[in-house]
Amino acid sequence: MPPIVLKIAPWLMLVASNIFMTFAWYGHLKHKSLALPVAILSSWLIALPEYMLAVPANRLGSNMYSTAQLKTGQEAITLIVFTLFSYFYLGEAIKLTTLIGFGLIVCGAAMVFFFR
Repeated sequence: MPPIVLKIAPWLMLVASNIFMTFAWYGHLKHKSLALPVAILSSWLIALPEYMLAVPANRLGSNMYSTAQLKTGQEAITLIVFTLFSYFYLGEAIKLTTLIGFGLIVCGAAMVFFFR
């Protein structure tokens, strides 16, 4: 694979996996009338593609990045995906304090990623 693909592919796969996982963990909150066992089963089924993306993303990414970089990058991706999900899917307002807190976490991730 070309080096640029090796650099970018893990992150694209982690973005996709985080979208699945966010729906698996929080999507049922929009449908609270759904019976809990159904919500759990549905979440597990949604989480399966997440694992099918995350595991190879980390395997592929480990050839280019440290595990600390992969983990902190994944956490930053999670916060971005979660913020967009909360706003667009759940219709929740995004508070300034939430953005500041998430921004500080992303800054921490950047420290691990860029200053190795």
